[in-house]
Amino acid sequence: MAGDVIEIRRATDRDIDQVFELLSAAGLPREGVRESFERFFVAEAAGTIVGSAGLEKHGDYGLLRSAAVSAALRGRGVGRRLINEVIDDARHNRMRALYLLTNTAESYFPEFGFERIDRAAVPVELNESVEFQGVCCSSAAVMRMELDL
Repeated sequence: MAGDVIEIRRATDRDIDQVFELLSAAGLPREGVRESFERFFVAEAAGTIVGSAGLEKHGDYGLLRSAAVSAALRGRGVGRRLINEVIDDARHNRMRALYLLTNTAESYFPEFGFERIDRAAVPVELNESVEFQGVCCSSAAVMRMELDL
């Protein structure tokens, strides 16, 4: 896969099993993925899903979730491309801000404009999401990116 072209595209129903495998390998939750899969993007190389990132819409706010890249392709910009697609999609859908939870990548997301915030600052709409309702552990960092509309 090292020399393969990596295509970033919107996920389709046929991708969900491979995305679930990728998330499991990365130790990320699968709960809630199916319900928002129409807003997921995938990275594909040689017919294999090698990355994913999704957007959940909750009122005027978005939740960036399930950002994962296969171990063999980390550090090659695949995650950056996926996250930029999600950010663009959130802007296109006129969301006010984009949020995320992370246990392992807090230092990665500021380069996109995310800042760590206190959980108490999260809008009520997001607190009702599967991730904020307990799928993600309570020690996860909460980060926000205000979107320019």
